[in-house]
Amino acid sequence: MGISESGLPIEQVYGPSDLQGWDPETALGEPGKFPYTRGVYPNMYTGRPWTMRQYAGFGTAAESNRRYHHLIEAGTTGLSVAFDLPTQMGYDSDHSLAHGEVGKVGVAIDTIDDMKILFDGIPLDQVSTSMTINSTASTLLLMYQIVAEENGISADALTGTIQNDVLKEYISRGTYIYPPQHSLRLVTDIFKYCKAEIPKWNTISISGYHMGEAGATPAQEVAFTLSNGIDYVRAAVSAGMDIDEFAPRLAFFFVSRTTLLEEVAKFRAARRIWARIMKEEFGAKDPKSQMLRFHTQTAGVQLTAQQPETNLVRVAIQGLAAVLGGTQSLHTNSFDEALALPSEKAARLALRTQQVLAYETDITKTVDPFAGSYVVESMTDDLEKEILELMAKVEAFGGAAAAIEKSFQKGEIEQSAYDYAIQVDKIERIIVGVNKYQIDVEEDYEPLRVDPAIEVEQSARIAAIKAARDNTAVAAALEELMSAARGTDNVLYPMKKALKAKATGGEIADALREVWGAYEPHQDF
Repeated sequence: MGISESGLPIEQVYGPSDLQGWDPETALGEPGKFPYTRGVYPNMYTGRPWTMRQYAGFGTAAESNRRYHHLIEAGTTGLSVAFDLPTQMGYDSDHSLAHGEVGKVGVAIDTIDDMKILFDGIPLDQVSTSMTINSTASTLLLMYQIVAEENGISADALTGTIQNDVLKEYISRGTYIYPPQHSLRLVTDIFKYCKAEIPKWNTISISGYHMGEAGATPAQEVAFTLSNGIDYVRAAVSAGMDIDEFAPRLAFFFVSRTTLLEEVAKFRAARRIWARIMKEEFGAKDPKSQMLRFHTQTAGVQLTAQQPETNLVRVAIQGLAAVLGGTQSLHTNSFDEALALPSEKAARLALRTQQVLAYETDITKTVDPFAGSYVVESMTDDLEKEILELMAKVEAFGGAAAAIEKSFQKGEIEQSAYDYAIQVDKIERIIVGVNKYQIDVEEDYEPLRVDPAIEVEQSARIAAIKAARDNTAVAAALEELMSAARGTDNVLYPMKKALKAKATGGEIADALREVWGAYEPHQDF
């Protein structure tokens, strides 16, 4: 007997007895029908493959724009934008806290002018764009909308996703700004704004990916992600929105690991649980409200700096698991990401991996190839039970936000990460090239590096914009934003006005900090 990543037993052999009493009609249904275990669409990839997204962004907007054009030319069907830490945290590039981080893990976007450069020459009404941004999601989305409108593209033609999942920032990533309840207010304002102004936009990508990268097991990843989703739904309903008005635009984001069988089972269990929650707890009637649609990224944390070409194999297996699990879109990591920002060649190879899966294998010729598999169906049931037990523990605290305040999810994930590290140290878990099958001399590798001069250039751009703009108009717009934040008006409308007046992202965040404060995590748990 083996043990899964979630700590559940894996039998040496599975057979009919493992599914005794199992009702395929209740557990499976048909593809595209409740409870969506077999996929959210009847034909899945037999009609067309998943959206092939490649996550990219580094240095300046101009550098990232060049990479986007290369990716589109190579055949990517959706862009996915990475932002640098100052942008994610609501600090301009000239802020003291931004020093040394400008352009490092993503592109620096300080003003509307940066956003114009980032998407120069890219038809925003033809390309779906995903933006990995949370605390400052509203600011970046509005910048994107303004750029589109200034290029004659109506907001109702825009398609894409903002991550906008701030609850997981308190659990696993740390790029939060405001206290949780104010962050939830901002999320629901985005829901309402997009329903009225950008109707095709996916307003949130409720993310388990970063929890997985922080050490969560597959069961923890799904349980804590769906618990966060429940809190977002409750917040929107409490704000007066009808469940079927916003739920069809909810999306999810998961990691895909090398443990292929458990990952396939995880995705199937997640769909089934969410469908039942939405139908039975929230009374959602629109089938689209019951569907768990998700983006997947292969597991960056499983990539190794040692023998990095081995990562090509890992990513191919992880990508295969995501596809067999029924993902709607996929990003495959570059083999050199454990060393530095991906090189252009490595990014192209990552995309080619998806294209081989889509066009050179037969996995797109039938829907849900593992349906009825003794092992996968049994693992799906086992995972569903474990996930529901963890979700019940979160509910006992009063929901995800309340459990976050008590550091419950964070503590559970940290324990799992510790257990994993001990297993690697004891060689109870083999990592090829790390604790077994090492080589004496690694090949030389020249990583892609970000020029530190970018920070100086960005600071100069901010200074020039502030000198040329109407600062009185900016101040008035920011005051209007603060007034909305103090009350109940939707903050995105005055925020858009401030951005059009050339307010910076940092000034927007500072205005909200002034009203809502900044979150300080509890240290006594």
